[in-house]
Amino acid sequence: MSELWNALLPEEKRIVTDNFEISTYKKNHVIYAEGEDPEYLWCLLKGKVKMYKTGIGERVQILRLYSPVQYFGYRAYFADEPYVSSVGAVEESTLGRVPMKIVERLIRGNNDLAMFFIHELSRNLGGSDTKIVNLTQKHIRGRLAEALLILRDNYGLEDDGATLSIYMSREDLASLSNMTTANAIRTLAAFVAEKLILVDGRKIKIINEEMLHRISQNG
Repeated sequence: MSELWNALLPEEKRIVTDNFEISTYKKNHVIYAEGEDPEYLWCLLKGKVKMYKTGIGERVQILRLYSPVQYFGYRAYFADEPYVSSVGAVEESTLGRVPMKIVERLIRGNNDLAMFFIHELSRNLGGSDTKIVNLTQKHIRGRLAEALLILRDNYGLEDDGATLSIYMSREDLASLSNMTTANAIRTLAAFVAEKLILVDGRKIKIINEEMLHRISQNG
């Protein structure tokens, strides 16, 4: 529970523990859907989770990827509105949840906890602003290179020190990069031809990280 847990007083920790529920969600299972009322603070304990939104023509855009231990689901509650996006499991994942009404009560009496959420909301807002600029101004190659680097930063590499420790479908990779699946497949093939990556099914091995950085930065 890291920073959030450290912000709690002993009695507050007991309250959270008494109201903490743990559930496991299978791959592609929807954890909560756009339009639902926010009831819980969610904590990813194990696995990989994506936040996404369905737009025009049922096109899906991945907004954010979560890794353990991260919290989500609280912004809509503080805004007093339904969820404006959905969250689903990328792979089998274990999550904990605490009712937001309890979280709100704790925040009102704990300045350190309030500052934790202010920090998280501010950081996420800054990240969203950067993502908007990147998705609207970068070309396809730059967006895909950035997406691969984001996956590396979020989930790390396997024991070989090169293979991404997440296996995403081409559709999800396209959704993360704001492009069509066909464009994602073509751009991946181009990166393979340029010896920047190796692709084996859903496994992607980064061969030339420096060049991916250059492509990402130059757009």
